[in-house]
Amino acid sequence: MKIFRCGQIKEIDDFTIKNEPVASIDLMERAAGQLFRWCVNRYDRTKRFIIFAGPGNNGGDGLALARMLHSARFETQVYYAKFTDTTSDDWEINRQRLEKETDVLFRIISQIEHFPLILSDDVVIDAIFGSGLARPVQGLPADVIRKINSSGAEVVSIDIPSGLFGEDNSNNLTENIIKANHTLSFQFPKLAFLFAENEIYTGEWIILPIGLHPKAIQDTETSFFLTEKKDILPLLKKRNKFDHKGIYGHGLLIAGSYGKMGAAVLGAKAALKTGIGLITSHIPSCGYTVLQSSLPEAMVITDNSENVISDIKDMDHYSALAIGPGTGTARVTQNALHKLLLKCRKPIVVDADGLNILGLNKEWLSLLPEESILTPHPKEFERIAGTADNGYNRLEKQIEFSGKYRCIVVLKGALTSISTPDGRVCFNTSGNPGMATAGSGDVLTGIILSLLCQGYSPENAAKAGVFIQGLAGDIASSSSGYEALIASDIINNIGNAFMKIRSNNSNDS
Repeated sequence: MKIFRCGQIKEIDDFTIKNEPVASIDLMERAAGQLFRWCVNRYDRTKRFIIFAGPGNNGGDGLALARMLHSARFETQVYYAKFTDTTSDDWEINRQRLEKETDVLFRIISQIEHFPLILSDDVVIDAIFGSGLARPVQGLPADVIRKINSSGAEVVSIDIPSGLFGEDNSNNLTENIIKANHTLSFQFPKLAFLFAENEIYTGEWIILPIGLHPKAIQDTETSFFLTEKKDILPLLKKRNKFDHKGIYGHGLLIAGSYGKMGAAVLGAKAALKTGIGLITSHIPSCGYTVLQSSLPEAMVITDNSENVISDIKDMDHYSALAIGPGTGTARVTQNALHKLLLKCRKPIVVDADGLNILGLNKEWLSLLPEESILTPHPKEFERIAGTADNGYNRLEKQIEFSGKYRCIVVLKGALTSISTPDGRVCFNTSGNPGMATAGSGDVLTGIILSLLCQGYSPENAAKAGVFIQGLAGDIASSSSGYEALIASDIINNIGNAFMKIRSNNSNDS
């Protein structure tokens, strides 16, 4: 799914109106119909709907929804936040229809003293501002928003929470933004929905298709995408009858230090479970027995150092490498990574302490082989790219970093963002909060290393690897719940994730 900026969505709306063709009022009716279906599927008639409408087309959506809810015998009231004498044409049409066809209570709020009494079991529909908002909300509508937020009622926002900008909220007045429980966004999510700090405003967001013109969607360029199951299926390689382990690559995982050998075990096991032909783990000598006894399928090279990684040799016959899980940042380990970067021309994944070492030696970033894959969490990313004030600012830094160092950045989180050197960003849709657990990142490193060794391009290895890991976590959490989920559960469900992705393709097994 493409993700567009709000200005682009307006252009797609206009193209649809002109080329479907469809009157703008009928497109609004179509959108309101989707809102109505969502509401009646969720709430019964014991609920009272209180709709707060602004003067624009977002308010027009709210007026049309009020008419439909009334026709389905839901108790419905409309309160118009009047802070201007100007309303949109489609707003006026829906206001007249509401007055003519229903007896829905319609009240004007021209000062905050007119704000109605809201009960905690009411459903508030926020239709005050849409995605065209260009400046922070102040004055009467800000007072209305704050009253709604303090009402204790369930809040549903139409298209976008009133007061929230569609992209960058760096200079917004956050106290004047609706805090919705649900946001019903038309056709596409807004970019702002994908940043952690905005979840308090969007709540759960749901995409409602309204039939915008497919040609406009196809022809409108964007750098932002959502990665879904249907996008991963075509990337997966099919295995043939006469294949052998040599076809699926030999990976080198450089991981572990005294007390952190579990990172090497998890990464190597995840690589094997993802289909790699052979995996060799380069580990400190202290971990030999741990790895050989816990994972007999893996081969082991022990470092000259007992407790840390100190030297990495003989990289030529490996298909791809990964470094960082559990290695620590001792000076000898830093030197080992430096030497590796000076001579390595293989695909490489850098994670965890590998990233922390780069943060301590930023001049080494220019040594990364082109299309290296870096898998930081936000704090690790800040160590290599600098601090960010918010999600949008961090996204800008991520895009800039990928372009500057010609690398792929997998910025881990609830909607992991994967940026490429050409400026594109894919947001992953699989995964759950239970995966915020020790070792989850080590598993991802092993999965991506495995895909690289099997001949996936770095971009596809990152996209497919992140999605597979998230889906494996989703499958695991369905039986364990979030709190009990551990990294080994993710590994144990990698195979189930592959099968679920392929489940709609009977010709591939």
